[in-house]
Amino acid sequence: MGLSRRPVRIALIRHGESEANLDKSVYERVPDHSVALTAHGWEQAAKAGQELRELFDNEPIRVYVSPYLRTLQTLKGLKLDDLIGIAREEPRLREQDWANFQDTEDIERQERLRDSYGHFFYRFTHGESGSDVYDRVSSFLETMHRDFEQADAPRNVLLVSHGLTMRLFCMRWFHWSVKYFETLRNPANAETRVLLRQPDYRYKLDRPFERWTTAHEPTDLERSAWL
Repeated sequence: MGLSRRPVRIALIRHGESEANLDKSVYERVPDHSVALTAHGWEQAAKAGQELRELFDNEPIRVYVSPYLRTLQTLKGLKLDDLIGIAREEPRLREQDWANFQDTEDIERQERLRDSYGHFFYRFTHGESGSDVYDRVSSFLETMHRDFEQADAPRNVLLVSHGLTMRLFCMRWFHWSVKYFETLRNPANAETRVLLRQPDYRYKLDRPFERWTTAHEPTDLERSAWL
């Protein structure tokens, strides 16, 4: 692949505030993939869209979006339709599978177990582990790189996804260790991270993820991932 055809920017955005972000019991009666944005979530998406339009300098965008309702609504709320050449639903960018209809008390118990076991390796009883999400993100990266080789590949790429998926995408891209991943917080709703192409055609994040613990200090390799 010609390095000069790599996109200049690869932006990642987490969905706006959802109904389940305010009330986890929503998962007891609404499938995870059908949870909608709140009014505030729509507002967050609109604000983020203005910032992304400026970042992309009104140039064409290729979009990959999780098929969950809240991510599709976030994409709509960004109001970037005039810039989007291709918007592809990408199931491999979906949220970590936790269960079907969820038992809130059981999920809270499993969350405590996950905190002691490790977020990357703990597998929910009727769902996935973080490592499972890492594997499907790895598969998606292969597809995305093939898309970069197309003659009409745009200078801007946007992934509309979920907090954990965003962290694992960057973990895979930058070859971060499990220990470092375990220290990272999810981005806030409608928060972005942007991979910016450098003069050597490698990428750096516009800023690191926030950390909830200093149990593992990033190595020089891990620290080199951001500006």
